[in-house]
Amino acid sequence: MTVTGLVLAAGGSRRLGEPKQLLPFRGRTLLDATLDMARACGFDDLLVTLGGSAEAVRAQVDLADVRVIENPDFSTGCGSSVSAAVPFLGDADRLVLLLGDQPGVRAPDVRRLALVPTPLGICRYTDGLGHPFLFRREVFGELTGLHGDKAVWKLLHSGRYPVTEVDAAGTVPIDVDTREDYERLLRSCEQS
Repeated sequence: MTVTGLVLAAGGSRRLGEPKQLLPFRGRTLLDATLDMARACGFDDLLVTLGGSAEAVRAQVDLADVRVIENPDFSTGCGSSVSAAVPFLGDADRLVLLLGDQPGVRAPDVRRLALVPTPLGICRYTDGLGHPFLFRREVFGELTGLHGDKAVWKLLHSGRYPVTEVDAAGTVPIDVDTREDYERLLRSCEQS
């Protein structure tokens, strides 16, 4: 079984007003923290999509051991980043989709998610469903046609594929889209 991790970090940070990938977090950047967590998952291959602020991200983020995929259509939503990555999956059996602005995901939860027996998998937190997602090879063809920000959720809820929910620790990890989200993430780190 070959598992590829894909970190989505191509967004233009419209709501935040500055590149969220580069926000200071634990002495580095937010994207560095997410990539460190992704590296701890033990993927056979790790990809990251860049788009908005790609040049600055390349200059400031440690991209060692990560294959970078440029997404020129990043402004159309996360779906374009997923579809841009599909040609780079090679012989992968499974794809784990992670958000570049969600460093609070736990590697043990991701490793359990990667083992689900169904075509789709998602984490079930105490307060609901949340990233990361798992896609097995039989779904890869569908990923090439994704559009918009909620495309993976639409696929999950389409009923076309069985879905396994994997119990994950705690509440859905904070996903940074606004200044308030970022401040909430910083406060949550101070409390832990």
